[in-house]
Amino acid sequence: MTPQRLETLRLLLQRRQTDLTIIADQVSKPRNLSALMRNADAVGIHLIHTVVPEVGYRNYRGTARGSDRYVKCQQHENFQSAYEQIKQQGMTLVAAHFSEQAISYREFDYTQPCALLMGAEKFGVSERAAELADVHVVIPMLGAVQSLNVSTAAGIILAEAQHQRALAGCYDRPSLSDAEMQRCLFEWDHRELAQFCRDNGLAYPPYNAEGELVDAPQWHQRVQTGTAERYDWSNEPV
Repeated sequence: MTPQRLETLRLLLQRRQTDLTIIADQVSKPRNLSALMRNADAVGIHLIHTVVPEVGYRNYRGTARGSDRYVKCQQHENFQSAYEQIKQQGMTLVAAHFSEQAISYREFDYTQPCALLMGAEKFGVSERAAELADVHVVIPMLGAVQSLNVSTAAGIILAEAQHQRALAGCYDRPSLSDAEMQRCLFEWDHRELAQFCRDNGLAYPPYNAEGELVDAPQWHQRVQTGTAERYDWSNEPV
């Protein structure tokens, strides 16, 4: 990794927001998931949550991990799992959902820890998810059509979140730990190796503060002899 690229990636990581996220609840179209991840990256979100739709994801992995590879994704089998995780992190659940108590998306304070809930195409936010949400927000619309594509709506709301957080200085206060930054540098600079470890249940090889491998030949030898450290990646974000 060149010094210039290292500096660019470090600056990106220093601006990452760990207390702002998206929950994509059964959003099934690959292009929408990919767009949601690009939106997340654009406003500095470090990790998003996806609730797997009943029909599963069609070509999700290949589509959403292209230009959006800098955002981690935690998959959940159901909404309750995603809800419990963001609540354990002290986040307010903000549902993009039209209801009698809904407020304009600009009226909410996004500088607080919060998760933006986006519902599935056609069906929107489920009744149960709407009940659990702490607040409902809507985008005022003046045209004949009263709904937007899920990724477009998320982009509009997240732009407001980014504006508020920039004014509050949130991007000037790094929230990732040094260990997480180093791990990201390794994963971004050694994507194929990181994927090899995940596919084979192996712990990452030793790396330094710049994400560079430490004594790679010795680690490769341990892999060949079957003595490399194992790791369970099943609950890890990708």
